[in-house]
Amino acid sequence: MQEKLLTIINSIKKNKFEEEVLELKPEQKLREDLNFDSFDLAELTVKIEEEFEVDIFEDGLVNTVEEIYTKLQCFS
Repeated sequence: MQEKLLTIINSIKKNKFEEEVLELKPEQKLREDLNFDSFDLAELTVKIEEEFEVDIFEDGLVNTVEEIYTKLQCFS
């Protein structure tokens, strides 16, 4: 799960010509640390839903990598 999420996040960063992330840390914030804007978050939602069949924003905002992990674990 963590490796797939890293691949998804790096594909979004690559589309923005940004440096890839080598490792995800649970405390990383999507906006501040990974430099995601609202369009990136929308793309992240779609890609996660396609890969894991889970809408991570269904119950509200997700702000950190750890919150994504928690939601994915709840639905797997």
